[in-house]
Amino acid sequence: MGAQKSIHAGKAKIDVNVDLTHKLCTSLMLLPPIPIRDGGSPLSLVIGSLCIKHPNLFGGSEKLDVSWDKGLYDSTVLVAYRRPRPEWLPQQCFVLQHVNILSDDGRSITRDMEGFPVTCSGSTHDSMVVLKQESRYAKATNDSFSRFSMQIEQGIPVLSKWLIFNKFKFVATKGLKLGPAFLVASLTGGSIVGDMAPYQAFAVGGLGSVRGYGEGAVGSGRSCLVANSELTLPLTETLNGALFLDCGSDLGSGRLVPGNPALRQGKPGSGTGFGYGLRYKSPIGHLQIDYAMNSFKQKTVFFGISNLGL
Repeated sequence: MGAQKSIHAGKAKIDVNVDLTHKLCTSLMLLPPIPIRDGGSPLSLVIGSLCIKHPNLFGGSEKLDVSWDKGLYDSTVLVAYRRPRPEWLPQQCFVLQHVNILSDDGRSITRDMEGFPVTCSGSTHDSMVVLKQESRYAKATNDSFSRFSMQIEQGIPVLSKWLIFNKFKFVATKGLKLGPAFLVASLTGGSIVGDMAPYQAFAVGGLGSVRGYGEGAVGSGRSCLVANSELTLPLTETLNGALFLDCGSDLGSGRLVPGNPALRQGKPGSGTGFGYGLRYKSPIGHLQIDYAMNSFKQKTVFFGISNLGL
């Protein structure tokens, strides 16, 4: 649940958003899973957030976002500044981020229960200034579409203990109509060079990655590569059937993450998931149900909803 309030300050409008959420189980494992803790992504469970947005900071459409996220195992303060640029240039954003890792009782910690560091700085928190750049390309016809995006992040050493790194991620997607069916294939990859904390690792597995596995249960690494393909067939005007195949890997980079959480948690590093599902276009949004099987013959049911019209 949440609330939104717009405040007019002179010629500018400031949007204030308050959100309180509780993340329920997004998938139902039909067989007992391999005991795996999600150690590559402690920032994924957000239970509350406060966001203030200024859409026209200096009168030239400059955007300022200030947000605070409170998770089960972390607290994050983020300040982002964006300047408008021509469409043919990569879009840029300066981000000041402060991450504080918490224990189960809400206290700041520097190491996990097994004594391995949970931050890069070795203290109770990490701070960083990041220059983010994103380029996008899209082309569509009646029978096909192509999309490509590239994100590059550079950690700027403002202070000696602040994180210095280079991170990139790309997503390439191709859709093609095959008679009454439609095939969508995508390839996602990325890598991090330089300083990094365990929570910055690429998490492979779950809905939107490799179905058939829990969130981040395939691997947590400095690099990743995930391939997805899905064939949808119309059953009625609002209901489609789907067949899918997902593959993903951390490219052997799990051991390069500080503390090697993937090895300690028994993550295989690579995996394949396949199955079938239903896609229903309801008045409130698109509903998705997937039945998937992974490389260990474990079966999972995933539920999802998108394009909410509320």
